[in-house]
Amino acid sequence: MDQVEKQVTFQATNSYETLNTLTAKTRNVWVVFHGIGYLSRYFLKYFNELPPDENYIIAPQAPSKYYLNNQYRHVGASWLTKENTAMETTNVLAYLDAVWARENIPETCKLIVFGFSQGVSIATRWVAHRKLKCHHLVLYAGGLPKELVPDDFEFLAKNKTQVTLLVGDQDEYITPERLQLESKRMVTLFSGRAKQIIFVGKHEIQKELLNQFL
Repeated sequence: MDQVEKQVTFQATNSYETLNTLTAKTRNVWVVFHGIGYLSRYFLKYFNELPPDENYIIAPQAPSKYYLNNQYRHVGASWLTKENTAMETTNVLAYLDAVWARENIPETCKLIVFGFSQGVSIATRWVAHRKLKCHHLVLYAGGLPKELVPDDFEFLAKNKTQVTLLVGDQDEYITPERLQLESKRMVTLFSGRAKQIIFVGKHEIQKELLNQFL
């Protein structure tokens, strides 16, 4: 008996959420990637205290949804797993390209790409693979993808993109050993141009920290 894994290509539809309205007054456009277990509409609550006239927030939705806590009540989502990661990354990037094309953001706006937890892996891959000209890349409490190399981010220096990594000093998912490894990888991957902020707190977004990126 021969068991063979095969693939098909098909068209899919996925949602995403936005907060506030894109107008001539908009100064900052955020593309924010939630962590595992979130839905994009709930993730937007962390950005609802930013000045609404000046900030337009786009929250893509991770495609793989599942029930949380085995209670079949609340739904969360995941971006990727270790299963067929390369193929799934291609699918996610195609989805993000469609979101970006649909939004048609003016070049006059300041673009902030923000990833939290698992969303860090998507934010970095999207910026690296699409050579996205963002003003600020914010990576909050997440790991850097192992396949990415310094050459993937050389263009950020030419664009004068700011890169900031944040992690809580009590983050329950990051041991001191892992923090040390991630810090070294940060220096290597961004050629010493990234700034690291270690704040007092756990694996959580603190709204007051977001204001510094405006």
